[in-house]
Amino acid sequence: MTLKEVLNQYNLELTYEQIDLLLKHRDLVIEKNKVMNLTAITDEEMFHVKHFVDSLYVLNLFEFGKNKSIVDVGTGAGFPGIPLKIARSDLKVTLLDSLNKRVDFLKDVITELELQDIKAVHERAEECTRTDEYREKFDYCISRAVSKLDTLAEFCLPFVKVGGYMISMKGKTDETDIGENAIKVLGGEIVEKKEYKIADEDRSLIIIKKVKQTPKKYPRGGGKPKKNPL
Repeated sequence: MTLKEVLNQYNLELTYEQIDLLLKHRDLVIEKNKVMNLTAITDEEMFHVKHFVDSLYVLNLFEFGKNKSIVDVGTGAGFPGIPLKIARSDLKVTLLDSLNKRVDFLKDVITELELQDIKAVHERAEECTRTDEYREKFDYCISRAVSKLDTLAEFCLPFVKVGGYMISMKGKTDETDIGENAIKVLGGEIVEKKEYKIADEDRSLIIIKKVKQTPKKYPRGGGKPKKNPL
């Protein structure tokens, strides 16, 4: 099954030019994966579903505003940030990852695909959000990270402007109760949780609105968001 056919199965309609860019991204990831751990998924059709459909399905569930800014925290090999940029070229995308080798790879991908208004940044989220350049500067923060929601909120919500949104992409989860206190303390509120399936696997999208500024003491350093969640 072609990538276009796979995307169409999930009501994701892209142009042939956009699909060509996705395929180039896939090939670069698989090639680099020979010397660096980027993904455990190398079967092409599985890659299309687990990485591209999983990244892009958010477009069916959440309406991103035109020409808005978005930061992808813990982007890894560029998911979901690069597919979202390809599908929505108007979005201004920042890819954030704590591993320099991954960021160097992402910079090469951006160059190879000739993408505009997208950059890759080597930084830990808890340090990055303490700078004036990044704190509360984004309309959206998105993450496919595996951290629990209370920890993830402390990493992500400080990036978001008041009135913007944090979007957490997860497997089937009942974490909303776990993260509710942390989200409130950090200036957010859960506005919606959407459940869906990709390749018969349960998924959930947790949408959090930033309703007030994050107190300056957050995020905490020294690994505290993971060791001692709010």
